[in-house]
Amino acid sequence: MGAYRLQSIVASAKQLIKLNNKNQDVPKGYLAVYVGEVQRKRFVVPLSCLDQPLFQDMLRKSEEEFGFNHPMGGLTIPCHEEAFVRLTSQLHIL
Repeated sequence: MGAYRLQSIVASAKQLIKLNNKNQDVPKGYLAVYVGEVQRKRFVVPLSCLDQPLFQDMLRKSEEEFGFNHPMGGLTIPCHEEAFVRLTSQLHIL
């Protein structure tokens, strides 16, 4: 069941990517995400981050909080900006 749920999360992220790329200035192969708990900041990350287990954990947390309805119109990740920057620095994706 966990693999199916992860596939569902990734599929939803891909739908948001398509919408996001049409509406915003996001280079091909990248995804805009909004990070923060109150004030949200926009980051553009490569799609390769979707394969990273740590990033997938953030996607699961996002699904738990928002389901598939993201208020910013793009993928919203509910964590502190500092934690996101620290994690993505470890993944070398920003």
